[in-house]
Amino acid sequence: RGCAEVCTEVCAQMGTDPESSNPPELRRSALYLLAEPDPARKAAGVTQLRSRFLQSELQLDCHTDLQAEAVLLKLPGRPAKPELVEPTLVKRRKMSSTLGRASMIAAICHIEFNAINLALDAIWRFSAMPPAFYADWLQVAQEEAYHFSLLSQHLQSLGHAYGDFPAHNGLWQLAERTRDDVLARMALVPRTMEARGLDATPAIQARLQQAGDDAAGEILAIILRDEIGHVAIGNRWYGYLCQQRGLDPLSSYPALVSQYRAPRLHPPFNLDARRAAGFCDAELAALQNQNE
Repeated sequence: RGCAEVCTEVCAQMGTDPESSNPPELRRSALYLLAEPDPARKAAGVTQLRSRFLQSELQLDCHTDLQAEAVLLKLPGRPAKPELVEPTLVKRRKMSSTLGRASMIAAICHIEFNAINLALDAIWRFSAMPPAFYADWLQVAQEEAYHFSLLSQHLQSLGHAYGDFPAHNGLWQLAERTRDDVLARMALVPRTMEARGLDATPAIQARLQQAGDDAAGEILAIILRDEIGHVAIGNRWYGYLCQQRGLDPLSSYPALVSQYRAPRLHPPFNLDARRAAGFCDAELAALQNQNE
């Protein structure tokens, strides 16, 4: 189905007619798109949602608490496959084979699908933030949807589909642990988990290109470019929230890592990409020193 039909369906779920004089509301729309289980429909719906937002066809209510509505939905919406297993059970395959490359692309595809959900979750879940917060995370959601679509299409060219390979759910588990505190979410999802992608992507890109998969390499170049922006958004709102609460960003970060059991990061680090994403020299030094 097309983007317009998906958005119409979301509006119908909200009890709102998209042709009426009362346009849909952004945060509630994000909630219902988060509940959408079909990845292609979710990606298309997010694209349409941002298009309508940029055309001023959506309302934005920053203050309504949507928790009571959310408990009636199964969140996040996801397909029956891929099967979710423990990280240690996700098999590593050689890039020299088509199956191995497909397995790697599927793993990245799963990350991007989760990233769509995480951006949508930030929009509906955290009320009383400035309007720019919701605009930023809608941009992230749309770009993650674009990444997912690129990877999904490439996976099909390799004879496979998203869901063909088991995946793990570590990224969403951390989102669950930070669901009650927007500061923790900003510190530990974009600035930790997504920032790990800045470190890992160049090596994966090189391996795929060495295996002759230049198309995958080009897709990863797009993802790396955009993910720098996504981590920068996380850095910006983490800094804003620390300032609002009178906290020191540098000392607060390791405390949050410990409190919420976030993964410990290990080198090598993509320092250039991290600097471009807004990490200061003191943060990068602390990151490197933790492993000494």
